[in-house]
Formats: sequence, C-alpha cells, structure tokens
Amino acid sequence: MTKQAKFNEVKENLFPILEKYVPVVDRVHGPHHPEFHEVRAIFETMNEKVKANGGNHPDLQQEFLRMREVTKNYTVPGDVCETYDAVFQMLEKIDQAYEA
Repeated sequence: MTKQAKFNEVKENLFPILEKYVPVVDRVHGPHHPEFHEVRAIFETMNEKVKANGGNHPDLQQEFLRMREVTKNYTVPGDVCETYDAVFQMLEKIDQAYEA
C-alpha cells in the first residue's frame, strides 16, 4: 500500500469520528487541560487542509510537528476519560499513516 493510500484510508476512517469527538473533549476537558484548545485548533486546520485537497496528499508537516509538541507525543493525561484517550490514539494513528 502506498503512503498516499494508507493515509487516505486512515483519514477516511478517523477524521469523521474526530470531527465529532474533538469538540466534545475540548468542551469537557478544556477547562482543566487548556492545551486541548490548541489540539482542537490544530485538528481543525488539518481537517480544512484535507478537505481542500480532496484526494491529494495535503501538506500537514507543520501541524503534526505542533501536535506532537502540544500533546507531548500523544501522552494521555492521567485524569481524563476514555474519549480523550481515544482522540489521542486516533491522532497518533493518522500521524503515523502520514509519515509512513
């Protein structure tokens, strides 16, 4: 499977879920984890770029670099719910597919 095909497959499966989960996690956990506000903003930028590029491979290098920095390489805080954890796992999976 090519890099583009792998990313597209993961993107098609996970972006719709993240579109639903990220705002909810931000609303619930943002007051205690303000860094998640930035996670949301980065994801929204990525989502806009993905939609604007259609089937092409969008340039998300800067967004993934910043996402890794903000999330400390997708390290889940100890005081959050399973949905927060799931969001980080999905973001990491997309990151890995993009870099593969």
